Amino acid sequence: MPSHREERFLPYTPAQLFDLVADVGAYPQFLPWVAATRIRERSETLMVADMSVGFRAIRETFTSRVTLDRPRAIHVDYVSGPLRHLSNDWIFEPEGEGTRVRFAVDFSFRSRLFERLAGAVFHEAFRHMVAAFEARARKLYGAPLTGAAAAAQ
Repeated sequence: MPSHREERFLPYTPAQLFDLVADVGAYPQFLPWVAATRIRERSETLMVADMSVGFRAIRETFTSRVTLDRPRAIHVDYVSGPLRHLSNDWIFEPEGEGTRVRFAVDFSFRSRLFERLAGAVFHEAFRHMVAAFEARARKLYGAPLTGAAAAAQ
């Protein structure tokens, strides 16, 4: 079962980063390989969403249950689609003048062929995805204030 973990310090608040990740409807605007999303239901603490992802000739849609613990954490569980298993966590911890973000994902495909194909590009794909979230944060929230500029605020 492929898995990937990353940890980054980002100069934004936990609430800003939580809101960015929880905005599943915006994913097709900035995440590579995400073709479409649809929110089936949403409350303050739970969301059920469909996501269509594609790479070259392959396109699949899956449904996830997303547990929202604003602004601390987001947990994703697989409901249905081409996978056997999916678990994804985002943890947002305040640190200094920013946030320590911990990202973890593991999944397995029903198809051994897809499993082998994913294994070949898995880590690079998730590095691109995390970089896309960072770029989206800069676009939404601007470059972080540092030094004298921050003190003047």
